[in-house]
Amino acid sequence: MHLTMELQSNPISSHLAIDVVSPFANETQSPRVGINRPPMFVLSFADITYKVHQTKNQSFSPFSKSNKENSTQRTRVRTLLDSVSGEAREGEIFAVLGASGSGKSTLIDALANRILRESLKGSITLNGDNLESRLLKVLSAYVMQDDLLYPMLTVKETLMYATEFSLPRSVPKEKKKNRVEELIKQLGLEAAANAIIGDEGHRGVSGGERRRVSIGINIVHDPILLFLDEPTSGLDSTSAFMVVEVLKEIARRGSIVILSIHQPSYRILNLLDRLLFLSRGQTVFYGPPSSLSMFFSEFGKPIPDNENPVEFALDQILEYEETQDGATELVEFNKIWQRQHQDLFSLYGGDISHIPLDQALASSFASGRLVSGSNDTNSMSMASVRKFTNPFWIEMGVLVKRAFTSTCRMPEMFMIRLGAILITGIMFATIFWKLDNSPRGAQERVGFFSLAISSIYYGSVDGLPVFIQERYIYLRETANNSYRKSSFVLSNAIVSFLPLIILSIGFALTTFFAIGLDGGMRGFFFYTAIILASFWAANSYVTFSSAIVSNITTGVTIAMAILCFYLLFSGFFVNRDRIPDYWLWFHYMSLAKYPYQAVMQSEFSDPNICFVRGTQMFNNTPIQRFSESTKLEVLASISKSLHLNLTNTTCTHY
Repeated sequence: MHLTMELQSNPISSHLAIDVVSPFANETQSPRVGINRPPMFVLSFADITYKVHQTKNQSFSPFSKSNKENSTQRTRVRTLLDSVSGEAREGEIFAVLGASGSGKSTLIDALANRILRESLKGSITLNGDNLESRLLKVLSAYVMQDDLLYPMLTVKETLMYATEFSLPRSVPKEKKKNRVEELIKQLGLEAAANAIIGDEGHRGVSGGERRRVSIGINIVHDPILLFLDEPTSGLDSTSAFMVVEVLKEIARRGSIVILSIHQPSYRILNLLDRLLFLSRGQTVFYGPPSSLSMFFSEFGKPIPDNENPVEFALDQILEYEETQDGATELVEFNKIWQRQHQDLFSLYGGDISHIPLDQALASSFASGRLVSGSNDTNSMSMASVRKFTNPFWIEMGVLVKRAFTSTCRMPEMFMIRLGAILITGIMFATIFWKLDNSPRGAQERVGFFSLAISSIYYGSVDGLPVFIQERYIYLRETANNSYRKSSFVLSNAIVSFLPLIILSIGFALTTFFAIGLDGGMRGFFFYTAIILASFWAANSYVTFSSAIVSNITTGVTIAMAILCFYLLFSGFFVNRDRIPDYWLWFHYMSLAKYPYQAVMQSEFSDPNICFVRGTQMFNNTPIQRFSESTKLEVLASISKSLHLNLTNTTCTHY
């Protein structure tokens, strides 16, 4: 029976509808997993198969002008997982091993519901019940291979913000702080609690401590299922052992820990409870580490006494993979061996599937486990488990505070950008100093506006690496439903607005009065507003660019190329009437068009300002090369012919 039906029929499932039940256990409380009782939770997966279709174009004539006439499409089905089965229990560490490309990460993703269930064949159950996607997100956590953290936040702050996202607002602030202190002690981070995470330019915590922080931000809600993709990669042996030791303690407290790992040391091997070796998506061994020697002995290749069993097993698998049949012989032997040694997989003796999931959850919550909560504390349906833990305004407050704290701890970035803007403004001021109202002055005003808008947009592209770094954090947190996407976008806009105001005022002050732009104080404020709008549009454009590209070099190249087109079609280089109809859409899409037209309208709309007087009307015409006296005679002749009183001071063009 599906979990949805059971929750509706069983009153004990009302425990799912609470915000938090006894959220914080005493630090001296003993682990939840008892020695003499069967595990409360068991994640079982049977015959997991995952195939992807790859399409290739095959061309029979590389010199042909028409690929369509001389090419065919070949679809190849690639099997990433092939009938993989196993069982992970509460209190244990279940480790998936294998060479690169064996399917380790794919299996972890499949179990963690990060692959569409429609694409998978087989069954994945918790205590015999199929897990709904929304409930699985509440009960589980997924730790990525990369440590995606804000570098300028301290360890304690990073865990505190994760707690704010994961626990509902009904939990008092003091209890959230207690949870963070408990996590710091559990993760062995007491000495680094007040140190920043750090990055290439800022000294911070070690790699092992960083990895434990990554684990900590995912277990603040005390998940029943914890999935980790290569948690020891990139760490030295001591740091790797400390990380797995922390995971073992998490398992002892009542969680199912499932991880992928590459060549664990002897010490780490002793902390693992179940091993699953994969080769090209197929199972070549499944069982406890102690049975690995028995497996290969019965296979006919005993493990030497002085060799690491895991390294020996991986070497054997690699040798078989290099042959034509691959590891088929090991796969088939494993199936026979599994049937012959069923006793190895009955750790507590007997079937534990009779423990209903709703009862197991109720008992676990009562013992001090956390849950994200529901909208209706009296509801007993799956709909009562809400998608997001906190309301929109709570998310906004936490995100704004975190972004503001992180930004304030990197003042050098803002100061460099402010310095660049001020220097650019001063250069413009000296080049276009005190422009007059002559035709040349009008032309130079137009040139200045174009350069000013261009410099604002091009200068904003340098923020792309920061946005791309935050993008990965955003993807991780929104995948866990930590907050709404709209909350992140709006909070970033709010935090970036104040620095943009300062940049806009600085640029306006250094250029408006020095260049002699029109409009007085009213014109100055309008000019400043246009500069601010341009900065904000550029900031939004860079944010958008970081969302569609994942590589900094590629992102900068694409962003700069599109900016070139924005400027080309803005109306400065090519008049709108000269743009072909099939490119007009780009003219209206151009971010540079609107601020450019706004400053032009502001500067040249005053009818009291004259840019052409008297003989200046002959500039850029053949008459320009004549002497001033000749020009006056021509002007007088025109005046007589048109019956007008035209003198050298008469305004002939506004």
